[in-house]
Amino acid sequence: MEDRTDGRNANQLRPLGCSRTILNRAHGSARWSQGNTIVLAAVYGPKAGTKKGENPEKASFEVIWKPKTGQIGKQEREYEMILKRTLQSICLVNVHPNTTTSVIVQVVGDDGSLLPCAINASCAALVDAGIPMKHLAVSISCGLMEEGSIILDLTKSEEEKLKAFAYLVFPNSPLSVIDKVHSSKEEPIEHGIITSVSYGAMPVSGYFDCLERGRAASAAISEFLRRSLQKQSSEDASRAAQ
Repeated sequence: MEDRTDGRNANQLRPLGCSRTILNRAHGSARWSQGNTIVLAAVYGPKAGTKKGENPEKASFEVIWKPKTGQIGKQEREYEMILKRTLQSICLVNVHPNTTTSVIVQVVGDDGSLLPCAINASCAALVDAGIPMKHLAVSISCGLMEEGSIILDLTKSEEEKLKAFAYLVFPNSPLSVIDKVHSSKEEPIEHGIITSVSYGAMPVSGYFDCLERGRAASAAISEFLRRSLQKQSSEDASRAAQ
């Protein structure tokens, strides 16, 4: 398959960017970029009390999606729901029962793979806020071409042309974030998948190809996230020591 319109090969991700603690009033915040897709995430909480319909014996989350322009629509409501479920599944919801943590997602730029970018931004913002987490998550988009080949980290024009594509969220081992001895009798979570959203008519074989390629690529995003979190932590420590 020939190179894509932006010159990348099928497996190549766009340049990644991550910065934390960018909003003073939020308890945690992060800016995540994948090429020209840029999302700001702000975390407020945990605050006492849960909303109606939530389990008061656990910590609950609310996600508020703010588009770059215009009103929130059906697509954004779906993104809010998927993001909320994803964040609840990676956080330790028994640590702060009967609390609500709000995650505000502000779209700065949308050139495809918007939901994966928002998930990556929200995850970094939760770390910045010190919210207790089981593990981090990294998200990626995978597209299925007409002839059956897979491309990663889709642009907006690619999403519009593709036969089918999926947004996938994979767990990131806590070992890759904090260098601690991690003893757990549970099955390693890396083999699992946290969230999967597919669009278009995707055959089962194509979906499994996406899973395989997406999981392999998520390791590169995990490594980038680990490095950016460690770099920021060491900068924070050096500032505190001054």
